[in-house]
Amino acid sequence: MSLQACAALVERGDPDRFLATMAAPPDARAVLFPLYAFNLEVARAPWVASEPMIAEMRLQFWRDVAEEIGQGTPPRAHEVAEPLYQAIRAADAELLDALVAARRWDIYKDAFEDEAHFDDYIDATSGNLAWLAARVFGAPDSAERAVRDIAWGGGVAGFLRAVPELEARGRVPLLDGRPEGVKALADRALTRFRQGKAAQSAIPAAARPALYAFWQAEPILKAALANPLRVADGALAGSEFARRARLLRVSLTGRL
Repeated sequence: MSLQACAALVERGDPDRFLATMAAPPDARAVLFPLYAFNLEVARAPWVASEPMIAEMRLQFWRDVAEEIGQGTPPRAHEVAEPLYQAIRAADAELLDALVAARRWDIYKDAFEDEAHFDDYIDATSGNLAWLAARVFGAPDSAERAVRDIAWGGGVAGFLRAVPELEARGRVPLLDGRPEGVKALADRALTRFRQGKAAQSAIPAAARPALYAFWQAEPILKAALANPLRVADGALAGSEFARRARLLRVSLTGRL
C-alpha cells in the first residue's frame, strides 16, 4: 500500500517522472517510486511554508529519515519513509542526506554564490538521485561519471524549465540571466549530457531505468540553446506527441 501511495504522490506532483517510471520494468518501479516520492517531498518542503524556520524543520525531518536509514533503524511511520527504507541500502543514505542539504538553497532568496555553487547544487540534487538509483540497480563505480553527466545535463534542463516559477517566487535562479548567459549554460549542460550518453555502455542495462527521467533533457537543452528567450517564456517543452514518442523509444531501447 505504501508503494501505491508513493506512486500516487509522484503521479500528482511529478507527472514526467511518473511516466518515466511507468516505462521502466515493474521491479524497478519498487525503487524509483519511493525515491521520486522522497525527492518530491524534499523539493516542495521549502515552498509549503512562508516561514524559513518551518521549511528548515521540514528538510530536517528528511535528513533525520536519511540518517535512520543509514543506521539501519526501522523506518518511522510515514507513507514515503517506509518504502524508501525498503528500497535503498544503508550505505547509500549519505547521498540522500546531501540531496536534502542542497535543497536549503530553495528556502532563501540568495543567488548562487558562483558557478561552482550552482554546479554542486545540480549534482547534489539531480546527480545524487540518479546515481543512488543506478547503484541500487547494480551499476558499478566505473559508471558513476556517465550517470552523473547525464543527470547533470538533465538537472539543468529541469532547472531551466523551472526558471519562470522561481523568478515569480522572488528567487534569482541564474548566475547570468542574459540570453548569452542562458545559452552558455544550456551549451555546457548539453555537452555533459552527450558525454554521458556516449559512455552509456558503462551503465548496465538493468541500471538504465535510473536515467529514464531525463528522456526530455536533450530537446529541452537544444531548444534553450537555439533560442534562450524560450526559458523566460516557459516554452521549452516539446509537443505531446514528440514527448511520448521519445519516451517510447527510450523504454524500448533502454538508451536515451
